[in-house]
Amino acid sequence: MCTQEPPARRRSAADLHEACRAAVIAETTEQGLGRLSIEGVARRAKVAKTSLYRHWSSVEDLLLDALAEAMPVEQVSFKGDALRADLLRALEQLVGWLEGPNAPAVAAILAERRRRPDLVEALYTRVFDTHGNRFTSTVIHHYAARGAIDPRLVTPVVVDIGEALVLKHQLDTGRTPDADALIAIVDQAILPALGHPPPLQEGTPA
Repeated sequence: MCTQEPPARRRSAADLHEACRAAVIAETTEQGLGRLSIEGVARRAKVAKTSLYRHWSSVEDLLLDALAEAMPVEQVSFKGDALRADLLRALEQLVGWLEGPNAPAVAAILAERRRRPDLVEALYTRVFDTHGNRFTSTVIHHYAARGAIDPRLVTPVVVDIGEALVLKHQLDTGRTPDADALIAIVDQAILPALGHPPPLQEGTPA
């Protein structure tokens, strides 16, 4: 007796979008920006090109959409009175993002700064700026608005400290900072720059 296999379940719009976003990130990482094509993304996502063009105007538009969708959203603590913990959490988000699949795609775009300045500008406006511009930026500006940080100390250089030191650690060592390194960045660099002394270490005279 022959039995028919049930028909394949039709993918929902959300599933299709997720597949296309994952595909364009993978294609960018493997092929590079110069060889990125709508055909390659469609094959990897197992969708028709017409389905892609129905939702995105170009493969670059899809790539930026995928990066924006996956970019972490920085949060402050519920009561908003835990500056050190919130800074640490923001840097942990940065490390998680650097270890994920999206950072190489961002690096591929940034490497094309001279050839594709329009795409780099769109990366900042559509992805970075809409998610706080820098990791720790949302936290720092939140506490400055509450009066816990002198707003005069919130300069572009200070806002960059955490992100810059995490990236330098990765460049110098070939790996992302561990928990102890993140604590050192917050306690020895960010908090003092914001006018907050680091917490006393055990055995340190008060």
